[in-house]
This record gives sequence, structure tokens and C-alpha cells, in this order.
Amino acid sequence: MPDPSSDIVVYGAFWCPDCRRSKQFLGEHQIPYQWVNIEEDADAEQRVIEMNDGKRIIPTIVFADGSRLVEPSNAELAAKLGLKTTASRQHYPVIVIGGGPAGLTAALYLAREGIDILIIERSAFGGQAATTEKLDNLPGFPDGVDGYDFAQRLRAQAERFGVEMLQAQDVATIQRQDNYHRIETAAGDQYSAQAVLIATGSRYRRLNVPGENDYLGAGVHFCATCDGPFYRDKQVAVIGGGNSAAEESLLLTKFAEQVTLLVRGSTLHASQVIQESVSGNSKIDVRWNTEVHEFLGARAQLNGLRLWNNQAEAESHMSGDGAFVFIGLQPNTGFLEGTGVRLNNWGFIETGHALVHDADSRPPLYVDRDPAALESSVPGLFAAGDARAESTKQVASAAGEGATAALLIRDYLRTV
Repeated sequence: MPDPSSDIVVYGAFWCPDCRRSKQFLGEHQIPYQWVNIEEDADAEQRVIEMNDGKRIIPTIVFADGSRLVEPSNAELAAKLGLKTTASRQHYPVIVIGGGPAGLTAALYLAREGIDILIIERSAFGGQAATTEKLDNLPGFPDGVDGYDFAQRLRAQAERFGVEMLQAQDVATIQRQDNYHRIETAAGDQYSAQAVLIATGSRYRRLNVPGENDYLGAGVHFCATCDGPFYRDKQVAVIGGGNSAAEESLLLTKFAEQVTLLVRGSTLHASQVIQESVSGNSKIDVRWNTEVHEFLGARAQLNGLRLWNNQAEAESHMSGDGAFVFIGLQPNTGFLEGTGVRLNNWGFIETGHALVHDADSRPPLYVDRDPAALESSVPGLFAAGDARAESTKQVASAAGEGATAALLIRDYLRTV
């Protein structure tokens, strides 16, 4: 039965791809909801049939006001939730792509100087910081700060200075035209600006093993804050050996009965404090030298993993209700293909001196000057935060890069 205190109830089934997409959309935008699997709840299944005039259609999403959407597109969900998806005008001095710490900080710095700013964000404002349970290494927060709370503060601060924000909008491409840049969204809307800051951040890498795609959202996850509560009193695995994997393992112990941390190597590449917290937690079992070769399941729901011990060269199987993958970051820069923005071998944006260090590889658009420190190979396109090559992938430094980018963009605007 659905919880009457929940504002949004999603009726669906694990095998349903549209259900997974809707859950992903709500999770990305930090919108709480209750999931009801109609294949495990006969009353809920009957309720869905009654709401759809005798048809068993999922997902059926019911809202607090009693209204509902059936098999909605992401655009329909965005409209229903009141997310702003269209800008008030088509041209701005500066457009920021990405609403994480780097993008929001740059926007508020520029807006304070009276420059009109548009931020385009595909999911929730705050980036990965918003899905972190607690940020303990930000200056000025001696007791740490909840990641979501920090993200909301950043957004409110930017809004106070008049920054315009679009949500649930993917940027499809950027094209340079004379001394300004044209941006087209996946929805077909077009905007232009003298300068653009790319602060699109990064996402967690996938293992790319059999079963991973089959069970996305149905046992395989990349955000413990978003999906951990669904595994209360259950058995889960965490894959990875770095800070993220260790931190998320600790978070999951608040919900799961047992957390098994699968580490490919023989040590954790995490801070000493986090390593000690993991080793001292009775709910966490660490398996060293262990790789995941396949995600296993039945009825479109994960129920185990096929493992390989790379030291003993032995295969084993592990039962489990969920698996959380934290094996590194991949930049959100795919939309830059064909734009002239130079990326390194891993897809991160190269900027500044790295572009002109080798005279033979100097970007052709820089004839009379060198690129600014955070400027890309296309003049007027800047980058900051996790998507930029050689960034430290930390919240504090992302905000610092955002501030630096804002000052560089301010100087650039004086030339165009």
C-alpha cells in the first residue's frame, strides 16, 4: 500500500523501461517519491487497472493533488513538476551549462556585477555534491554540511542575484558564429551568448559487463543517496576501491543489513579516516582482489553477481538485492563532439597553457593571443569543475574554478 504521506507515488514493475526512466528522472531532480511494484501488490495492480479504464498501463504516476500521468515523457514530467524548461529570451551575455558548484558559483559572481546569466542544467542543481550525504571537507563548515542542503544554498544564492535557471534540459551542441556562440538543446530550443562556461561535471563510470544494462534501476545503481533507502534490511554490494566507494558503503549501512565492498586490488585508495571507518564498521565486509564479471537476476530484478578473484584465479557467485557501482568518473562532454573544443584522451576539456604548451598543437583560432587559464580551444568557451582536464574533482576547488572562470569571462566580455 502506498504511504499516505508521500506526495508522488510511482506504480510500475521492475521490468518496465519507462518506469526506470521516470524513476531516474525523479531521482536526478531530487524529487522524493514512493515506488510501488504492482507485480508484488495485487491491490496496487487493481488500482492501476481502475485508474486506466481497465488497462494495465505503467508507469502510472499519482501526485498529491490526485492528478496522474500515464507513461509520461520526461518533458511531461518536467511540466507537471513545475520545472522551468524555457528561458525568458534567446540571447544572454553569458550562458553557463551545468548547475553544480562550479556553474552556480560562476553565475552568482557574474550576476553580482550586473551581467545577465542563464544556467542550463539537465538534472538537479548542485551536481554530484547534491547527492552526497555529508561534505566534511568544505572550509567554513566545522561539522560538515549535508550535500543537498549545500546545493540548495548555492542555488538560492545565485537566484538572489537574478540568475535565470533552466532545468531538465540537455544541451545537444554548441556552434561558434562570429563573436558569439549558439547553443541548441535536445528539445530544439536555441540560445546565444558572447561567452559560455561549460561546467557539466562528470558521472560515474560503468563496468560494461553482462547484465549491467539489464538491471539498471532494478538492482544496479550509481547513487547511494538516491537509491539506498530502497534496500532497508537487505544485502547490497558496492563495487570500487576509492573514496567514493568507501563513503557510499558507509552511507548504505544506514539502510542495508549487510554491505559487501568489492575491491579489485589489495588496498583501498581512500583517505585514512575513511579506511578506518570502513574497517571498524561491522556491517561492511571487504573482499579484496575481486572483480564483477556479470550481474545476475530473475524476473528483471538483480539477485546476485558472478565474481572473479584475480589473485586466486577463481570464480564465485554472490547473492544480493542491490549493487552500487563507484569505479571512477566520466566527463559529461559528449555534446562537444564536432565543436572544435579539444578534449584529452579521457574526454576532459583541455584549457589554458595545456593548449599552447606544444607549438605544433596550438589551436588555430588563437592567432593574436594565448587562451586564458580556463579557456578552451574555442575562444569564448570556458570550462570549470569536474569536466575540465587537470581539475581536482573536489567541491571546494570546483567552486574556486567557478569564481576564477567568472573573472576571466568578465575580462573576455570587454573584448567582444
